[in-house]
Amino acid sequence: MDRLKILVVDDEARMRKLVRDFLVRSQFEVIEAGDGEEALDIFYEQKDIALIILDVMMPKINGFDVCREIRETSDVPVIMLTAKGDESDELLGFDIGADEYISKPFSPKILVARVEAILRRTMDQSDEKILDKGGIRVDQTAHAVTIDGEPVELSYKEFELLTYFMENAGIALSREKILNQVWDYDYYGDARTIDTHVKKLRSKLGDKGAYIKTIWGMGYKFEV
Repeated sequence: MDRLKILVVDDEARMRKLVRDFLVRSQFEVIEAGDGEEALDIFYEQKDIALIILDVMMPKINGFDVCREIRETSDVPVIMLTAKGDESDELLGFDIGADEYISKPFSPKILVARVEAILRRTMDQSDEKILDKGGIRVDQTAHAVTIDGEPVELSYKEFELLTYFMENAGIALSREKILNQVWDYDYYGDARTIDTHVKKLRSKLGDKGAYIKTIWGMGYKFEV
């Protein structure tokens, strides 16, 4: 099988080399960009990028703006890197469609594990699977969602979250369980990450967003 292509975007050459070396050891093909403008040029030129690792603080165009622009046309998974520890930055990253958010300094091995976990879920499309409840149709093979026949654009994590809700319709799910299942076992995040994604998902589902019910003090339940 051809090696999956990862775009690594960071203005620090030493950081790019560190990430690239660990990814190459894990049999990924790596392309590098030194700023946001170069990253977008590469993204538009090469249509087979499987995942983007994106630094926040960069010259020309910052990582947040790069992610926003990519999300206008693509649901390619995005992992954002930052030296900042500000919670508001992390929530903003998720709000604009990032799939993971990792603060520097970080373990390259953990980063590779995150990459592999995301791609495993993204690429595992061997069996066609359709979920259809209350006018919402999720095609897991095509990674597509329609509401009453009309297509809806969701980010990778929003798609995963909706799929998990629909697969567990009628079951009350704690925020911790959602984090473990949708963000994978090694995600050390804040439960408010869930609230941010649910708010965005409800908005995109329109009237159907009411199917995602809040269980106060616990989490959420999908119920038609």
